[in-house]
Amino acid sequence: MDPIAERLNQVLPQLFRLEYTKMTAILCRHFGLEQLEIAEDIVSETFLKATETWKIQGLPDNPTGWLYTVARNKTKDYLKRDGIFNNKVSKAIQQDGFEPEPEFDFTEEHIADSALSMIFAVCSPAIPAEAQICLALQILCGFSVEEIANAFLSKTETIKKRLLRARDALRKDHFKIDSLEQSAITGRTEAVLRTLYLLFNEGYFSKSSNHLIRKDFCSEAMRLTLMLTENPLTNNRNTEALLALMCYQSSRFQARSDDAGATVLYEQQDKTQWDQELIQRGHHYLIIACSGDEASKYHLEAGIAYWHTTTDEATKWPRILHLYNQLILLEYSSITALNRTFAFAKVYGNEAGLKEAEKLNLASDGHYHALLAYLYTAMDREKAIHHYQQAISLTKSKAEKQTFTRAVNMLSDTII
Repeated sequence: MDPIAERLNQVLPQLFRLEYTKMTAILCRHFGLEQLEIAEDIVSETFLKATETWKIQGLPDNPTGWLYTVARNKTKDYLKRDGIFNNKVSKAIQQDGFEPEPEFDFTEEHIADSALSMIFAVCSPAIPAEAQICLALQILCGFSVEEIANAFLSKTETIKKRLLRARDALRKDHFKIDSLEQSAITGRTEAVLRTLYLLFNEGYFSKSSNHLIRKDFCSEAMRLTLMLTENPLTNNRNTEALLALMCYQSSRFQARSDDAGATVLYEQQDKTQWDQELIQRGHHYLIIACSGDEASKYHLEAGIAYWHTTTDEATKWPRILHLYNQLILLEYSSITALNRTFAFAKVYGNEAGLKEAEKLNLASDGHYHALLAYLYTAMDREKAIHHYQQAISLTKSKAEKQTFTRAVNMLSDTII
């Protein structure tokens, strides 16, 4: 591959993930949310021009600055050509050389404030909760419809309808993309945190990609969550707990997959590959999160993730099971139930774990069969193989299929 093309293939997707949201947010701050599609079109055209120009001329010295300059110029051209927003823009476009209004400014502080406001704008009370999250995942995080559908375990057509309705409601909302005020964030914070939680989860264990881990999703979720902690109006104990959870989970990225892309199970991970700096950051945020009286799902999951980073096998599993017992009462999900059963087996043994797992009756869930296969491995290898084969047939993840197939092959060789 041509070196320039190879470099572009590396840089452009990363820039798109990092800057698309920021540019859209600041343009919506100028235009208003009712013109969201215009803002998205301008940003998309900017990246298209970057692709075409950089293939010929190569990367500029400051690719990000280049993008914002082009976006500014395209905005100016759009305003001149269409003559919209006359009350706000007409005087400006009559000036020599056209200078944007002071608020239309691509400074780092202004961009960060716009992006933060945009998060809360799309999580409007006028939009149903699940539709809020779908819209935020699409606009703020660049999720495709398929990725959103997988995150919600829904059909793509269902997600398309949700997005259409949500965008219509957003256009009719009177929220202003401006400096955040306490009244503007009341009632929206939980939807924002849940959106970032879903974004991180899709990156941490991708169901819509051939890669087990989508580090770009995880990085974006952490960046946006960190942004929340840096603003006194959006920083609270739940935000700190969510960031702690993300730090702990991210610390094990390097150890979670092998060179072939297959999953490396927790017990088989090389602990020397765990990122100790991220673990320490997790400690920092969890200590702050636990300084109040709140005990949200993020606190409990961060606590579970904390104990997973420790090495004392004798003491950590009873603590993890205790936290799962609290979490499943607070918010039930099949994944939580399966993870709790794994911890239960670590405390009380595989036979007890099997009895607990069978109570769940999740025969259509690939992770359920993977858990049964794991628990049967030391007791009945033929049953273990059967359940791994069931898991292979039910999972969409290429990385999981590789892992389960490898387990089947190892068990088959042992039986022979």
